[in-house]
Amino acid sequence: MTSRLFSGDRHIDLSMVREHAARAATGFAAAGVGRGDTIALFLRNDFPFLEASVAAGLLGAYVVPINWHASAEEARYILEDSGAKLLICHADLAGGVLGAVPDRVGVIIVPTPDEIAAAYQIGPSPPGSEAGPHWAEWLQQFAPYDGPPEPSPGSMIYTSGTTGRPKGVRRAPRPEHDEAGLAISRAIFGLQGWDDRPEEIVLLLPGPLYHSAPNGWAMYFLGIGANIVLAPRFDPEQLLRDIERHRVTHLLAVPTMFVRLLKLSPEVRGRYDLSSLRYVMHGAAPCPPHVKRAMIDWLGPIIWEHYGSTEVGGLTICSSEEWLAHPGTVGRVMPNCTLRLLDETGADVPVGQPGDIVGWRAGYADFTYNRDDEKRRGAERRPGLIATGDVGFFDQDGFLYLSGRSSDMVISGGVNIYPAEIESALLQLEGVRDCAVFGIPDAEFGEQLCAVVEPEAGARIDIDDVRTFVRSRLAGFKVPRVVEFRDTLPREDSGKIFKRELRDPYWQDAGRQI
Repeated sequence: MTSRLFSGDRHIDLSMVREHAARAATGFAAAGVGRGDTIALFLRNDFPFLEASVAAGLLGAYVVPINWHASAEEARYILEDSGAKLLICHADLAGGVLGAVPDRVGVIIVPTPDEIAAAYQIGPSPPGSEAGPHWAEWLQQFAPYDGPPEPSPGSMIYTSGTTGRPKGVRRAPRPEHDEAGLAISRAIFGLQGWDDRPEEIVLLLPGPLYHSAPNGWAMYFLGIGANIVLAPRFDPEQLLRDIERHRVTHLLAVPTMFVRLLKLSPEVRGRYDLSSLRYVMHGAAPCPPHVKRAMIDWLGPIIWEHYGSTEVGGLTICSSEEWLAHPGTVGRVMPNCTLRLLDETGADVPVGQPGDIVGWRAGYADFTYNRDDEKRRGAERRPGLIATGDVGFFDQDGFLYLSGRSSDMVISGGVNIYPAEIESALLQLEGVRDCAVFGIPDAEFGEQLCAVVEPEAGARIDIDDVRTFVRSRLAGFKVPRVVEFRDTLPREDSGKIFKRELRDPYWQDAGRQI
């Protein structure tokens, strides 16, 4: 059976993906790309994203995916900071970024395919589509690369930059014979029992490939010869169609996707055959317990969760059965991983008390922040243990629970408040589609809580409804004093909310930013 990549009504055999990658490697080499150099991708989910990534690997070059929501100035910063020699860009995105591309950077254009154009309502011949050679025609100029493949340099993924500039996490190659690391990866990817039949695996990726998790999953499953379905954009009912159409076995999701799937009516959800699903993994953000329970009730005990970060990889894992016994947990620490919870002095906190999460995986490839080794040293709270930026606590059975991001923590009148808990509560209020909670300046208490709520279409919710609902479930000091309503919240394709875009105006008015 031949494994394939799918997107919309298109498909391509993996053998052709490898041929395109080999031709691209020759083309990259002709453009002066060699070991340790960088190729930047400003692409939505599309075949050339993976073809270019494989091609760069053949030359020992880094691939830097850029969040295509980035402004021209943000893109310029990453192109310059990473030292990219080439930029590969979708035609519809080119017009907004080409003015910021340094003169030394070559540009190759990927025509925007029909399914992406439809998903984003993109018209024909977008500005910038002729700014460079087109990918398919460019490939045909070159014979497949026949030189010896260079050792992988590792990876370089830029974090989202929710505070300050994005950070390039430049990771060394995986150590040879890293059996422990491979076992952890296979556990997270849900590959137990599939060793002899990777061609029967069908992975659906509804999240953007510029994020580290979808990117890592795509490259791993491509490497073992599995089928991969690339969703051009997350749409809840389309996801169900794709599962039925392609007989999807594996799905990588984030909690916001669960929330939107559960908003579909029972009639719509019951319309699709989802029986092929064997493994659903989620991470990237805390999942509200009522959402997780509803997903397990719907799909069965096939939902898993893992916790980690771009810097340290996955550290914990949790099955449906474990979660049902410990609602709200993100799992227990995996073998060969270390995870500690520290207070502000660097001391371990007692069971049940929140602390900053630090951790590492034995044998995991080390990293640094590109052009900023000092920042890398600053992330090491204890020798060999890296801060993830999250706060959490352990229960008596060793299960980890997340309280929120340390950078999101609100200190109001000397009390630490974690917005994730309030957001989880608000999502249970009828009529709330999504929400974001954060701290804003307050003359008396230093900070106060602000909630921005995105209601369901036609829902009638007012400020008192929000406050009364939160007060009925949480302590009074966790009730937002400021409540706003917006038709839509700013978000990435994965569903992640751009909280900084909501929060920054308050702090700029106060004369500073956080």
